[in-house]
Amino acid sequence: MKYYLSTLLLFFAIALASAQSKKWTLEECVIYAVENNLSVELSELDLENAMIDKSDALGNFLPSLNGNTDYSSNTGFSINPTNNLPTNTTQSNLNASITTGVTLFDGLRNVNRFHRAKLNKIASQYQLEDLKDDIRLNVAINYLSVLSNKEILNVARAQYAATEQDLKRITELVESGVVPQGDLLDIEATAATQEQQIVSAEGNVQISKIGLAQLLQIRDYENFDVSDETFNVPVSDVLSNSPSTIFAKALEFRNDIKLSQANVELAEKDLAISKGDLMPTIGAFFNYRTRYSDVAQIPGAPLTPGGIPAFFTPSFTDQLWIFDGISYGVQMSVPIFNGFSVRNGIERSKIALESSKLRFEQEKLDLENTVNQAYVDVNTFFKTYEAAEKTVAARRLAYQYAKERFDVGLLNAFDFTQAQARVDNAEADVVRTKYDYIFRLKILEFYFGIPLSLD
Repeated sequence: MKYYLSTLLLFFAIALASAQSKKWTLEECVIYAVENNLSVELSELDLENAMIDKSDALGNFLPSLNGNTDYSSNTGFSINPTNNLPTNTTQSNLNASITTGVTLFDGLRNVNRFHRAKLNKIASQYQLEDLKDDIRLNVAINYLSVLSNKEILNVARAQYAATEQDLKRITELVESGVVPQGDLLDIEATAATQEQQIVSAEGNVQISKIGLAQLLQIRDYENFDVSDETFNVPVSDVLSNSPSTIFAKALEFRNDIKLSQANVELAEKDLAISKGDLMPTIGAFFNYRTRYSDVAQIPGAPLTPGGIPAFFTPSFTDQLWIFDGISYGVQMSVPIFNGFSVRNGIERSKIALESSKLRFEQEKLDLENTVNQAYVDVNTFFKTYEAAEKTVAARRLAYQYAKERFDVGLLNAFDFTQAQARVDNAEADVVRTKYDYIFRLKILEFYFGIPLSLD
């Protein structure tokens, strides 16, 4: 028993350690965010409602069928329902009917409502997919932000490690009297500054991880982390396409554009439905009814000596057949005047249609501007990154030259730390500009239909 208990505890300990040490990849973050986002769940419920609306619209074409029954009991003065004569006894009555009706013509409103319901289902699907697209892009941007801050932190720690080595060497030289005490103070000040930079970088890493965890709706901030991925600037063929080509491609698959276009079609159907209110409505109906009364009296044989037939009360079953009847017919309703409500409804639908068309055109303009801006940003930030690479290379050479002069006493500690600070800043700029470029590149690829990845 103790063996099994120990094994079980070990299993849970391993599982807990594994959960705490899990590091999320970009793909895992994207999938998890889409599957667990509350807005996505709400949008999925909207889609289910749209499917129910479609079922309602289809049901409008089918005949209605309704049954009705009522039972009553009267004591005292009342009217006998079978002969319409007054009576002063206790009587029980049962009435039953079944009615069916069907719309033959309603100005094509049911047809247009059905088409609108189908369009609304498609629009709800576009809305759901557009929401997922936004979540994927936001997750990718926040994920890259974590990686960027981690890389900046690694650079800061590497710089501090190099400064620590210089600090040890300068301390020995000061103790031996080779260099003045002021040089040691300059190096110590540089080390203290770098420690502050490390603390700040650690805070930025934690804040960016919390932001990503919140986007994923994960509350265990302390144990949440992403994979330690480091990669060079990705190679992409997206820049071989012109902005107009990327925009044309985006128009084909972007769900926000499809949603806006679907809203125009929905507004057109709303206008057609409104115009249908000007047309007459024609319907047909059929009704079957029957009744029973315990005071029912009908004539029957044999005749009395005076030749008058005797009356009797038929059984429950016989009365259902004796007193049954049917009615059927066609009815028409013609709108003549309804206080301008029909006319105003049509005018509102026209305005809504024009508004949806304008919003559709605005959506396309916004998308074109976004694509053009992203295209310019990618080129600009790539050039900035290239310039930062050249700068850091030059700063490193200058630092190496300054270090050689410092080692032989031809350069004071202040100038040496300045050379080192310039290298630190240049290396931080490389990381920043690299991820600035990657951010913009992923956005541009996203609008071109390339799936989000860090490859």
